Amino acid sequence: MLEEFKKFAVKGNVLDLAIAVVLGAAFGKIVTSFVADIITPPIGKLLGNIDFASLFINLSATPVRSVAEAKAAGVPVIAYGLFLNAVFDFIIIAFALFLVVRQINRLMPAPPPPVTTKECPRCCTMIPIKATRCPNCTSEQE
Repeated sequence: MLEEFKKFAVKGNVLDLAIAVVLGAAFGKIVTSFVADIITPPIGKLLGNIDFASLFINLSATPVRSVAEAKAAGVPVIAYGLFLNAVFDFIIIAFALFLVVRQINRLMPAPPPPVTTKECPRCCTMIPIKATRCPNCTSEQE
């Protein structure tokens, strides 16, 4: 059983998947930073100096000034600003993956055209694949 597991673990597909997960996690961190540090500040500036990460609705009577303060105090809040940042993250990651898959598909070879003819075993001429009789030698086809 240990030998089987070793063969499974070192298969190309498993290693490829592990590498993809690690790279995906690193890419996610980059995109999160890109959204939080580069994308949302200008959008917030355009919308009147709004910091998306600080947008929340306090669900209690306890006054808090930030989401971090609310979490530290255990005050329930709806942190819709953080949700908006997560939505921006998702959109950018989905778009980047779309571009990568699109480029990979362009590099892949085109599938071969479907077979539409076959060779007659008697006279060696090409005939339609659906033919039941060769038009040249009139032999029946299988």
